[in-house]
Amino acid sequence: MKRFLPIGSVVLLKNSQKRIMIVGVKQKQVGTEKIWDYSACLYPEGIIDPKKLYLFDADQIEQLYFIGFQDGEGLSFLDHLNHSEE
Repeated sequence: MKRFLPIGSVVLLKNSQKRIMIVGVKQKQVGTEKIWDYSACLYPEGIIDPKKLYLFDADQIEQLYFIGFQDGEGLSFLDHLNHSEE
């Protein structure tokens, strides 16, 4: 079962040297039917241009640096997503 990371998690993608922070989960790419696991912005800079977010799938993550914010609402949301992937 896929386990989605919470918003605010900081990761490094394979073949990358710059860390990014997750700002969205299960994101649809505009103009296509492709659904990506995550959208992210540069870390620590944040969202510099809202039209330029990084889209990627979980299998592209090389290293996890920080697990993002977790509370009841967020955990319930991720639990729903995780079970919808079964």
